[in-house]
Amino acid sequence: MIILHDPLCADYGSSMRPEQPARVLRSAAHLQAAHPDWTWQKPAAADEATLLAAHTPALLKRIRHAPDIDDDTPYFPGIYDHARRAVGAAVVAADRALAGQPAFALMRPPGHHCTRDRAMGFCYLNQIAIAALHAAVADRRVAVWDFDAHHGNGTEDILRDRPNILFASVHQYPGYPGTGTTSFANCHNFPVAPRTPRAAHLDALARSWEVVVAFQPDLVLVSAGFDAYAGDPITEMTLERDDFATLGCWLRESGRPAAAVLEGGYSPDLPQLIDAFLTAWNN
Repeated sequence: MIILHDPLCADYGSSMRPEQPARVLRSAAHLQAAHPDWTWQKPAAADEATLLAAHTPALLKRIRHAPDIDDDTPYFPGIYDHARRAVGAAVVAADRALAGQPAFALMRPPGHHCTRDRAMGFCYLNQIAIAALHAAVADRRVAVWDFDAHHGNGTEDILRDRPNILFASVHQYPGYPGTGTTSFANCHNFPVAPRTPRAAHLDALARSWEVVVAFQPDLVLVSAGFDAYAGDPITEMTLERDDFATLGCWLRESGRPAAAVLEGGYSPDLPQLIDAFLTAWNN
């Protein structure tokens, strides 16, 4: 397993917000101790040309400057560069996967809510969408599988109707951002009601995975959010640690090249949830 990580991603934010530096600090420390044989790589920041494949010049300009974009997406000095590093990690993870090495981008900020022209929901640039566009060249088929508790509305906005790309999302509805109720074109949505029994939620995940596999992708990119966990403080879902291991098993058993990026997950148990997912995928 290759972990793409730059400790600088913890150099902004505060413990007063759910999306805080401790998410990656604790997760990195746990994974380094538990898996000393895994390879760690520090990614370079993505350049502007890479970002413009998915985003407007106006968005790139906006996130460089105050004021706050919204209550969930404040302006921080240097946030543009933090977001570029997260994009760079996702792109390298995709390249590593295509070379036959499973890879996980352990970075922040997350990205899947950022649309072509709007940062929102803790997300400033959409690294999973950019990585998908980067990989979907020469008729390569790329599937994005999003199991975060929140709908990847930004990923859907950027990837809808793109040839050779599929997007599938399983998410809580009603819930932020209030989208993802229907499927269309290359976008497949599986809304799950709050407090849905664990088995029913896992069934929705299985159905979404069947769609991904049926697409016969050359690469699977995973928006790996761990906020569907029963102990997460900002959602109302019911998955347990073993369920994230099950998702990792599905990736491994498919035999398809795959890379994942960290999206949400705000429980103190996040390091153990990530570990369960990655260990099952890597075995």
